[in-house]
Formats: sequence, C-alpha cells, structure tokens
Amino acid sequence: MASKGEKYWLASYPPGIPGVVDVDAFASLNEVLSQSCKRFAPLPAFSNFGATLTYADLNRLSGAFAAFLQNGLRLNKGARVAIMLPNVLQYPVALFGALRAGLTVVNVNPLYTARELEYQLIDSGAQTIIVLENFARTLQQALPRTAVKTVITTELGDMLSTMKRLLVNLVVKRVKKLVPDWNINGAIDFRACLERGSGMNLDEIRSEADDIAFLQYTGGTTGVAKGAMLTHRNMVANLQQATAWMSRDLKEGEETVITPLPLYHIFSLTANCLTFMKYGGHNVLITNPRDLAGFVRELKKLQFSAITGVNTLYNSLLNTSGFPDLDFGRLKIALGGGTAVQRAVAERWKAITGRPLIEAYGLTECAPAACINPLSIEAYTGSVGLPIPSTEVSICDSDGKALPFGTVGEICVRGPQVMKGYWNLPEATAEVLSEDGWLRTGDLGTMDERGYVRITDRKKDMILVSGFNVYPTEIEDVAAMLPGVLESAAIGIPDDKSGEAVKLLVVRRDPNVSAEDLLRHLRQNLTGYKVPKTIEFRSELPKSPIGKILRRELREAAR
Repeated sequence: MASKGEKYWLASYPPGIPGVVDVDAFASLNEVLSQSCKRFAPLPAFSNFGATLTYADLNRLSGAFAAFLQNGLRLNKGARVAIMLPNVLQYPVALFGALRAGLTVVNVNPLYTARELEYQLIDSGAQTIIVLENFARTLQQALPRTAVKTVITTELGDMLSTMKRLLVNLVVKRVKKLVPDWNINGAIDFRACLERGSGMNLDEIRSEADDIAFLQYTGGTTGVAKGAMLTHRNMVANLQQATAWMSRDLKEGEETVITPLPLYHIFSLTANCLTFMKYGGHNVLITNPRDLAGFVRELKKLQFSAITGVNTLYNSLLNTSGFPDLDFGRLKIALGGGTAVQRAVAERWKAITGRPLIEAYGLTECAPAACINPLSIEAYTGSVGLPIPSTEVSICDSDGKALPFGTVGEICVRGPQVMKGYWNLPEATAEVLSEDGWLRTGDLGTMDERGYVRITDRKKDMILVSGFNVYPTEIEDVAAMLPGVLESAAIGIPDDKSGEAVKLLVVRRDPNVSAEDLLRHLRQNLTGYKVPKTIEFRSELPKSPIGKILRRELREAAR
C-alpha cells in the first residue's frame, strides 16, 4: 500500500512547518510532564470550579498519587489503572500520577452502563479504578466479575478549598441528589491517597518508548469496544506533530485553552491536556458543557486563546444567549474534530468570533491526529487539511491499492502515532493494520493534488440508493444551510424499490419549518436520489458523550 500523494503534500505545507518531526525527542510522556513542571512551575496548569492547580501543584500532587499507587497498592510497571472521571481537577492528578508510576491508563466513560463498564474492566484487566462518587453505584454493579482489587472514590469538590469543597459536595449529594446510594467494601478516599502518598518515596519509573501509556477504548458505538494500545512513543509523536503545526501561533506559558470535551476522550486528552501542557498552557476544564448558559458565563470570565470541540458543541454555543457578546480578542485557535464540521456552523462561527473554525481529522488509533488545516486559513474549505508532519495518507480501494487524486476510497494512514494494535485482539488488529504500518481507518474520502484530504463519510454509514453511494454528511450539511434547522442526521432505511432510501431526522431551530420547506430546500441543492424519502422531526438526537450524533442508534430504531 503506497500513497500517490505523499510526494505532493510535503510541498504544500505552510512556511515554517517541517515535513518531519523528531518523535524521539522525549522517551516518554513522563519526560514531557517533568520538563513542563520545572519550566512553568508557578503558572496555572488546570482550573475548574474557580480552583487552579499550578504546574508545581500538579508535580507535587501527581507525585504523591504515584507514590501511593507504587508503595501503598504495590502496583508493578504496566499494571492497568482505570480512570472514571469527568473534567475535574482530580483527572490530571490521577492521570499523571499513574503514568509516573509506570502504569497503563485505561480511560473510562463515566456514563457507561454497568454492562459496558464490566466489559471494559474485564477486557483491560484493570486492577485499580478511580471513580467519581456520582458513578460509584454503576461501578458497584460491575465489580463482582472483574479483576479490580482497589477502588478509589472522589467527590466532585475534592480539589477545591476547604469551605468550597464542603459546600459543593453537600449540594451535589444532599440538595441536587446526584449521588445514588452505593456500597463498595474497602473503597479508599482520593484525598486520603494523596495524604498517604505525600509521606512515601516515589521511585520514578522510566517508561520506555514502546511501553503502553493508554488502553484507549474505541468502537463502542459501532460494535464491541476495542482497546487501542497507544504507546508513549505514539503519544509523544502526536504531541511533536501537533506542536510543530501550531508553533508559529502559540506562545509558551501564555495560552489559555477551553476544555469542554471530556479528557477521557482521545481528542481532548491529546489536543488539550497533553499538547497545552507541553506549551505551559492553562487548561480550563468545563465539567458540564451541556449547561450552555453556565458554560457561556464561564467563558465571559476568561481571556481564552484556544478552544476545541465537535460540530454540535460549536453549533450549540452559537445558539446560546450571550455567546456572540463574548470577547474573542485573544482567540487564536478554534479546533473542530471528532466529527465533520458543517459549512453553516463554520461560517457562522467566523462571522461571530472573527476566527476560522479549523477542521482536523483523527481517530483513536492515531492518538488521534492525522490531518489538520493550516491555522492561517481564512474560511471554511470542506477539507480536513493536510497530513501532519511525519505522516503519510493514502486513498485506497478495497484491496489496499492507491487510487488517483480526487477518487473516493478508504483513507489509510501511516506514521509514528499509529497504535501498536488492539489489546488481545490480533485478528482485529490484522484487519486494520498492515505489516508495513498502514492503518485502514474505515473512513471514506478523497485527496487532491496538493495533499488536502476531504472526508466523505464512514464506510458503515454510507447509504446505497439504487446502486448509488449517498453520504449522510453531505445531506446533513445541506440541511444545516436552512436557517430553521438546528441539527440533523441522515440514515438509510430499507426500501423495496431502491434497496435503501434516505431518512432525515431533524431538530428544528424554528418550529415553523415544515417537512415541505425542508424538502424544497434539499431538492434545490441535491440530486434526486439523495433527497430524503422520509423526514422526521425530533426534539433531540442521540449523542455520544462528546456530542457525536449516533446514527447507529437511529438506524437500529428505524429498522
């Protein structure tokens, strides 16, 4: 498998961006953390609920937690530690503590059901889990059949000042009643772990480049979840690639990034937590971005220079009162990923903020970044940009043969950020990862002569109407152009005549928009076989924790 475009995209890089980066500049993520904590010690590293950890605080607290894991729990190098936390200050402390102890982090979605949680804990072989009390009942139900020996619990306000901690924890538990009753024998309090660890000696474990830093589970919305083995080298490579791309725009020790996507998701983990840590940046953690009014109130307090998110998040912010009145004077980067950015959203974002919405492309198996648009672009292009440094991208047919420029095929990626494989799944690994390092992404797209990549859709989401390929993203983009449409999802449904037909599920911004209005708009912008046969209006669409619309759930409900 070889890319016909690889000699072209190197010549298309913006000035100052190298085609190749030094992926061996750091032996591990631990070295990156250590360097940042020394260089930026007095600067803010993470903030949440009005409390801030400096880099010195992060170094001290993560060291105490690492010492407890190492000495108090006797966890050996490579043992798996699950972290089941939303965006709170406990997350970076637990994350970097586990890495400093030489352990492998298993990120867990706190919204998992007991069944989903049980599967991930059993599959990963996690011995220890850190969980927010709000989700402890789910963990209690999942525990009996797992290998977990130690449960560490924490309350929402545990990293705040004493009075604020007591108040927040009281309100969460007694007033809002957000903590269901739970009972896990032997559970240890997170704050107690830090206290005990602070009196222990930490033997800083030297993690090697090929050691697994994360078992990052993926595919849960499209089938059985698989643990992508992401090594320290994979993660360091992606950091080097990302920082090379942004080096002309970001200044060390001066940036504030808004982090609304959960850090347990690979996009936020790498783009926000790790990349901005390397820059000495300040991560502002948003625990509940679905509280849009509260989110906007938080943004009003800040002079932020970067924000990341998915299309639905940006769309929601644009439709929230007060957002257009914010001060965007320091904003340098608004990065969109995780799912396709729609033209209507990108153009409205630019009109309100004065900054472009930069679209990138990646996936868990790539740690995650593979392509990104130049930060200098002024307007939406519909492209996810160029392969990042030290990365090759090829558009291939079903046999892995490279296709000509402009032809739709499967996007394949090769680079130092590509995962080691799937945990305990050699056959699944062989299906997507070739012996010479090419990853079959399962995404469809094209590449032009300059190396710019466009995403057409997921292979499994493609709709086949009378033999013609129909891509849901195109229909959803056109629907979003109608001002009365808030969001939509296109799926294929069985049809006696055409095999499949298009069904469009729509959430309206304007309740007066009718199916006839929408169909008229779609017919003006789409060829006949792409026009939905059925339109259904809904009050909301099912979404993943980061805001991806779950087409699979909609397809299953429609069949």
